[in-house]
Amino acid sequence: MHIYIKNMVCNRCITAVKNELEKLNANIRSIDLGEVEIEEDLSPQELTELGITLKQLGFEIINDKKGRLIEQIKNEIVYVIHHSESILNTNLSFWLADKLHYDYTYLSNLFSEVEGTTIEKYFIAQRIEKVKELLVYDELSLSEIAEAMGYSSAAYLSSQFKKVTGFTPTYYKSVKENKRRKIDEL
Repeated sequence: MHIYIKNMVCNRCITAVKNELEKLNANIRSIDLGEVEIEEDLSPQELTELGITLKQLGFEIINDKKGRLIEQIKNEIVYVIHHSESILNTNLSFWLADKLHYDYTYLSNLFSEVEGTTIEKYFIAQRIEKVKELLVYDELSLSEIAEAMGYSSAAYLSSQFKKVTGFTPTYYKSVKENKRRKIDEL
Protein backbone atom coordinates (compact mmCIF):
# COMPACT_ATOMS: atom_id res chain seq x y z
CA MET A 1 0.00 0.00 0.00
CA HIS A 2 1.27 3.45 -0.94
CA ILE A 3 0.32 6.45 1.17
CA TYR A 4 1.09 9.92 -0.12
CA ILE A 5 1.60 12.61 2.50
CA LYS A 6 1.68 16.37 2.08
CA ASN A 7 4.17 18.69 3.85
CA MET A 8 6.97 16.20 4.43
CA VAL A 9 10.09 18.29 3.83
CA CYS A 10 12.91 16.92 5.99
CA ASN A 11 14.27 13.92 7.85
CA ARG A 12 12.40 14.91 11.03
CA CYS A 13 9.17 14.71 9.02
CA ILE A 14 10.09 11.20 7.90
CA THR A 15 10.79 10.23 11.52
CA ALA A 16 7.48 11.69 12.74
CA VAL A 17 5.48 9.82 10.09
CA LYS A 18 7.44 6.62 10.74
CA ASN A 19 6.66 6.85 14.48
CA GLU A 20 2.94 7.19 13.79
CA LEU A 21 2.96 4.21 11.43
CA GLU A 22 4.85 2.13 13.98
CA LYS A 23 2.13 2.90 16.54
CA LEU A 24 -0.29 1.21 14.10
CA ASN A 25 2.13 -1.75 13.81
CA ALA A 26 2.48 -1.09 10.08
CA ASN A 27 5.39 -2.85 8.38
CA ILE A 28 7.13 -0.08 6.47
CA ARG A 29 8.83 -1.08 3.20
CA SER A 30 10.10 2.39 2.39
CA ILE A 31 9.57 5.95 3.46
CA ASP A 32 10.64 9.05 1.56
CA LEU A 33 9.59 12.67 1.42
CA GLY A 34 5.89 12.59 0.62
CA GLU A 35 5.52 8.85 0.16
CA VAL A 36 5.30 5.76 2.33
CA GLU A 37 5.03 2.17 1.21
CA ILE A 38 3.79 -0.38 3.73
CA GLU A 39 3.49 -4.13 3.28
CA GLU A 40 -0.20 -4.55 4.11
CA ASP A 41 -3.22 -2.31 3.61
CA LEU A 42 -4.44 -0.34 6.58
CA SER A 43 -8.07 -0.74 7.49
CA PRO A 44 -10.32 2.26 6.74
CA GLN A 45 -10.43 3.00 10.48
CA GLU A 46 -6.62 2.86 10.79
CA LEU A 47 -6.25 5.10 7.74
CA THR A 48 -8.70 7.59 9.25
CA GLU A 49 -6.84 7.54 12.60
CA LEU A 50 -3.53 8.00 10.80
CA GLY A 51 -4.98 10.94 8.84
CA ILE A 52 -6.18 12.64 12.03
CA THR A 53 -2.86 12.12 13.82
CA LEU A 54 -0.83 13.30 10.83
CA LYS A 55 -3.01 16.40 10.49
CA GLN A 56 -2.24 17.28 14.14
CA LEU A 57 1.47 17.06 13.23
CA GLY A 58 1.03 19.34 10.21
CA PHE A 59 0.82 16.66 7.53
CA GLU A 60 -2.03 15.54 5.33
CA ILE A 61 -2.79 12.33 3.45
CA ILE A 62 -3.23 13.04 -0.26
CA ASN A 63 -5.95 11.02 -1.95
CA ASP A 64 -6.16 12.52 -5.43
CA LYS A 65 -3.72 12.01 -8.31
CA LYS A 66 -3.23 15.73 -9.00
CA GLY A 67 -2.46 16.45 -5.34
CA ARG A 68 0.11 13.65 -5.31
CA LEU A 69 1.75 15.03 -8.43
CA ILE A 70 1.94 18.55 -6.97
CA GLU A 71 3.51 17.13 -3.82
CA GLN A 72 6.01 15.14 -5.91
CA ILE A 73 7.04 18.33 -7.71
CA LYS A 74 7.56 20.10 -4.39
CA ASN A 75 9.42 17.17 -2.86
CA GLU A 76 11.78 16.86 -5.83
CA ILE A 77 12.59 20.58 -5.66
CA VAL A 78 13.05 20.51 -1.87
CA TYR A 79 15.27 17.45 -2.14
CA VAL A 80 17.55 18.83 -4.85
CA ILE A 81 17.96 22.16 -3.05
CA HIS A 82 18.09 21.17 0.61
CA HIS A 83 19.25 17.56 0.71
CA SER A 84 21.37 16.93 -2.38
CA GLU A 85 25.10 17.50 -2.52
CA SER A 86 25.02 18.41 -6.21
CA ILE A 87 23.46 21.48 -7.76
CA LEU A 88 20.99 21.23 -10.60
CA ASN A 89 23.14 21.33 -13.74
CA THR A 90 20.28 21.23 -16.20
CA ASN A 91 17.18 23.21 -16.99
CA LEU A 92 14.53 22.86 -14.26
CA SER A 93 11.81 22.05 -16.78
CA PHE A 94 13.81 19.22 -18.41
CA TRP A 95 14.85 17.86 -15.05
CA LEU A 96 11.30 17.75 -13.61
CA ALA A 97 9.81 16.29 -16.80
CA ASP A 98 12.45 13.55 -16.78
CA LYS A 99 12.16 12.88 -13.05
CA LEU A 100 8.35 12.70 -12.97
CA HIS A 101 7.73 11.32 -16.48
CA TYR A 102 5.26 14.03 -17.45
CA ASP A 103 5.36 16.79 -20.02
CA TYR A 104 6.63 19.95 -18.32
CA THR A 105 3.82 22.08 -19.75
CA TYR A 106 1.29 19.82 -18.02
CA LEU A 107 3.25 19.95 -14.74
CA SER A 108 3.60 23.72 -14.94
CA ASN A 109 -0.06 24.35 -15.70
CA LEU A 110 -1.24 21.97 -12.98
CA PHE A 111 1.12 23.48 -10.40
CA SER A 112 0.08 27.03 -11.22
CA GLU A 113 -3.62 26.11 -11.15
CA VAL A 114 -3.44 24.37 -7.79
CA GLU A 115 -0.76 26.39 -5.98
CA GLY A 116 -1.42 29.86 -7.40
CA THR A 117 2.27 30.32 -8.24
CA THR A 118 4.66 28.95 -10.83
CA ILE A 119 7.10 26.09 -10.40
CA GLU A 120 9.91 28.54 -11.12
CA LYS A 121 8.83 30.89 -8.32
CA TYR A 122 8.56 27.94 -5.93
CA PHE A 123 12.05 26.81 -6.99
CA ILE A 124 13.47 30.30 -6.46
CA ALA A 125 11.78 30.58 -3.05
CA GLN A 126 13.35 27.28 -1.97
CA ARG A 127 16.78 28.39 -3.22
CA ILE A 128 16.48 31.64 -1.28
CA GLU A 129 15.51 29.70 1.88
CA LYS A 130 18.68 27.63 1.48
CA VAL A 131 20.72 30.79 0.91
CA LYS A 132 19.29 32.25 4.15
CA GLU A 133 20.36 29.12 5.98
CA LEU A 134 23.88 29.32 4.53
CA LEU A 135 24.15 33.02 5.38
CA VAL A 136 23.24 32.37 9.01
CA TYR A 137 25.79 29.52 9.27
CA ASP A 138 28.44 32.09 8.29
CA GLU A 139 30.78 29.43 6.91
CA LEU A 140 30.81 30.56 3.26
CA SER A 141 31.28 33.88 1.54
CA LEU A 142 28.48 35.19 -0.66
CA SER A 143 30.48 34.18 -3.75
CA GLU A 144 30.89 30.65 -2.39
CA ILE A 145 27.17 30.46 -1.60
CA ALA A 146 26.35 31.68 -5.12
CA GLU A 147 28.57 28.99 -6.61
CA ALA A 148 27.22 26.26 -4.33
CA MET A 149 23.63 27.18 -5.20
CA GLY A 150 24.26 27.33 -8.94
CA TYR A 151 24.01 31.09 -9.40
CA SER A 152 26.10 32.65 -12.17
CA SER A 153 27.46 35.30 -9.79
CA ALA A 154 27.17 36.74 -6.30
CA ALA A 155 25.63 39.86 -7.85
CA TYR A 156 22.84 37.82 -9.46
CA LEU A 157 22.23 35.99 -6.18
CA SER A 158 22.08 39.33 -4.32
CA SER A 159 19.63 40.72 -6.86
CA GLN A 160 17.33 37.72 -6.64
CA PHE A 161 17.62 37.61 -2.84
CA LYS A 162 16.57 41.26 -2.56
CA LYS A 163 13.70 40.75 -5.01
CA VAL A 164 12.32 37.83 -2.96
CA THR A 165 13.02 39.03 0.61
CA GLY A 166 13.24 42.80 0.27
CA PHE A 167 16.69 42.73 1.90
CA THR A 168 20.25 42.41 0.68
CA PRO A 169 22.06 39.26 1.84
CA THR A 170 24.43 41.39 3.91
CA TYR A 171 21.59 43.18 5.69
CA TYR A 172 19.73 39.89 6.29
CA LYS A 173 22.86 38.32 7.77
CA SER A 174 23.52 41.31 10.07
CA VAL A 175 19.93 41.28 11.39
CA LYS A 176 20.19 37.56 12.14
CA GLU A 177 23.55 38.02 13.86
CA ASN A 178 22.15 40.81 16.06
CA LYS A 179 19.21 38.64 17.10
CA ARG A 180 21.57 35.80 17.94
CA ARG A 181 23.76 38.10 20.06
CA LYS A 182 20.74 39.31 22.03
CA ILE A 183 19.73 35.72 22.76
CA ASP A 184 23.29 34.85 23.79
CA GLU A 185 23.28 37.76 26.26
CA LEU A 186 20.37 36.26 28.22
